[in-house]
Amino acid sequence: MTSYEPEGEKQLLRPSIILHRSRKKRIERSHPWVFQSEVERVEGMPEPGALVDVLSAQGKYIATGYYNPASQIVVRIVAYAPIESMDREWFRSRIEQCLSHRDRFLPNASAYRLVYGEADFLPGLVVDRFDDVLVVQILTLGMDVHREDIAGALVDVMQPRGIYERSDVPIREREGLEQKTGVLYGECPRHVTVKENELIIEVDIVEGQKTGYFFDQRENRASIAPLMTGWGRRSGIVRREMESENGIELLPVNASGKVVTYPWWDGATVLECFAHTGSFTLHACKYGAKKVTCLDISEHAMESARRNVELNGFMDRVEFVVADAFDYLRGQVRGVEERAERADGQKKTDTSKPMTAGGGRTWDVVILDPPAFAKTRSAVEGAYRGYKDINLHGMKLVNEGGYLVTASCSYHMRPDKFMQAILDAAQDAGKVLRLIEWRPAGKDHPQIAGVDEGHYLKFAIFEVRSKK
Repeated sequence: MTSYEPEGEKQLLRPSIILHRSRKKRIERSHPWVFQSEVERVEGMPEPGALVDVLSAQGKYIATGYYNPASQIVVRIVAYAPIESMDREWFRSRIEQCLSHRDRFLPNASAYRLVYGEADFLPGLVVDRFDDVLVVQILTLGMDVHREDIAGALVDVMQPRGIYERSDVPIREREGLEQKTGVLYGECPRHVTVKENELIIEVDIVEGQKTGYFFDQRENRASIAPLMTGWGRRSGIVRREMESENGIELLPVNASGKVVTYPWWDGATVLECFAHTGSFTLHACKYGAKKVTCLDISEHAMESARRNVELNGFMDRVEFVVADAFDYLRGQVRGVEERAERADGQKKTDTSKPMTAGGGRTWDVVILDPPAFAKTRSAVEGAYRGYKDINLHGMKLVNEGGYLVTASCSYHMRPDKFMQAILDAAQDAGKVLRLIEWRPAGKDHPQIAGVDEGHYLKFAIFEVRSKK
């Protein structure tokens, strides 16, 4: 066991974890996890969930973390200087730091990820803020034993109307814990309404995915704004000086010389797959899209998306499709290919017969934001095939010179592997891609430098051109 004398405190004795001499120096480089395979021995008899000190093979203090011998991650680091305990005051101080970060980088927001686990030096704890309601995920034993202190500290700092727990995640079982949901504090309505980028979003905190909403794409959703307008010229619509009841005005005029009165004449046609609550659909409409196809396999998700579209007054520009995205994209591509064959004079096709393939639609912008395909390292190759397949079909449905917006939230799918899947898809599709944006998660999802696991979200915008 280690003993040390923190300034102004009595001497402490604590069990310690001694690391192997031959291990990689990850912990010294601020990685917050100690794996079972890195441990030489345990000194003392630490209780599961209790604090331990992490020492080098030479006995030098490195960090303090909480211990769980049942997990492959045997210690999760909470401090790089000795601390006495993780009590309500300690959690209060950490949560105040989290709030300070969000106030600095999201000064006008009241909905965001308030606590982001390891990246906020609170491993195993996630807290999302939905205005005056907080949703908490307690993922690990070391945090679960402090749930009362966590709830109390959140009340002290945030003064919420209610705190709802969504610890219904499989990782708890690997920590020896049961999944849990329910009210931790105060009043928690099932549906809460918040604003993101000035859009109104209703969130189901009880039945919605994860904590109900994915804040990590906030800045990425805003980044699609330049893609949503500038498409009228393709339809032969240009602005000309025309006489009107207000005098001479610069008005949109079609190829026949008639004034176009539809307000969204310059907007893009957009397909959003894996829409969930329709967040990209909302942003597309806000930024001027002409027509958006909002697609998800879940009826519940489409109900949420429809409600959000309605709340923002965009119903006249959105169609909702409940379908498997892979099947839907393939069906549209088959339709495109059959139309191309019919138009090819070199092939004999009986055009009097109806097309065998459904669909055949294309869009100016196709958005692919799927759930994680690779939840384990062993699933990466299968996930690679999934990302290649969906991007292949997605880019085939982008109108010439349009844009593919694509993302991966699988942290096992490294950025270079994800890019390779997209490039392989482009090769097979006969497309040339120009990279416009490559972005990580938003500012309420910070990353510890050198911790690859933090680079889970990859978001890209590509211009799509044909080689022929």
